[in-house]
Amino acid sequence: MFPTAFTHNLTQFARTLSFPERLQKTPLRNLSLETLRQRNTTLDSLFYDVKTVTPEEAFYISDSLAAEGAILIVPPSGGAPLKLYDTLDEFILDGGLEIDILAVAGVGSSALGSAAFARNIADAAGRSAAVVVSGYGLADVVTEALGGHFLFGYLNNIRHSFEILDEFSGRPKFGAAPYLSGERLTGSSLDTQTVRAMLGDPRLSFRLLTGHSKGNLVLSEALYDLQKTDRPAAEKLARQARIVTFSARIAMPPLFSDVIDVMGEWDWFGEINSRAFISNDEVIPQAWHHTNTDLPNHLPVTAVLREILARMAAADRKKTADPAQPEQAVSIEERAGAVQPPGAQETPEEPPPATPAMNSTARRPVSTPHRTSQQNRRTRSKPS
Repeated sequence: MFPTAFTHNLTQFARTLSFPERLQKTPLRNLSLETLRQRNTTLDSLFYDVKTVTPEEAFYISDSLAAEGAILIVPPSGGAPLKLYDTLDEFILDGGLEIDILAVAGVGSSALGSAAFARNIADAAGRSAAVVVSGYGLADVVTEALGGHFLFGYLNNIRHSFEILDEFSGRPKFGAAPYLSGERLTGSSLDTQTVRAMLGDPRLSFRLLTGHSKGNLVLSEALYDLQKTDRPAAEKLARQARIVTFSARIAMPPLFSDVIDVMGEWDWFGEINSRAFISNDEVIPQAWHHTNTDLPNHLPVTAVLREILARMAAADRKKTADPAQPEQAVSIEERAGAVQPPGAQETPEEPPPATPAMNSTARRPVSTPHRTSQQNRRTRSKPS
């Protein structure tokens, strides 16, 4: 626990040093929220593997812990230091074009927790990941008072209704905010708008989307908005991107059929915020909601994701090497199971092949067979 405590205390100390400067910009807002923001940083220190963030990086991001919509590029451990960007253009100009992994954290919504979660993802993939900071503002205070921490999957619309409070209080404009009208900013959260802008930007090309806890809800809302407002971009993204969610099963648009939901066996917190009609793809034995490897019963994000990515790569190699199965043009609707391709009635559907996860001794088999890509999200509806 010492590395976690050291990173947490250093971050809070550096945050205190920057408080006078932040107080000059929006004094009432910062005075009312600072205690809650520091509390949320403590929550993230418990729920995320913050020891993977170096002391220099923790000090660097300390004054932006609640910068909703800010973007981080987080390389794997032992590599270059992470970078923080205030706007989407800055992210693209300084290496964003090379990033194909996007992550969104939840729980305390601080930049420290976001960086720690992205570092776990980057370590599993072996390359840098981008992560959007969820932040903590006045809208979150109202939602939290109604039980938002425990029921974020069902109370998120209330949060959006109170986004206007953050706009009137002088919320700093991070992420995609410079491109959005006041109406759009008050209609949805800035973290969701930033994720939506990144997913729909033709200059960017993401291959892996992942979230933890409430971050899965942010990702889902962004994908639904992309599908509604720019369907060609959504179809392109659905063809190339895979989604892995941790600790909360949230409905994704039917276009996005390649989704794997990971849940800890003892994660009651994630279960009460999950959609009951969605089954788990991976159940991690004796794991709870937190990903902090310093604490017992953690969900080992890096190890689990590394195994999932290895299975995906093996399946891709097998598909590419099989000359007996020529690749045919298949519409997105057919992939999602909404439309049967021609001749489907004459040829009975073969059962899906067994996946390595079902035979692995390191994973407890889920209660239902692993879903195929057509079965994965066929019956999902838009989240409330």
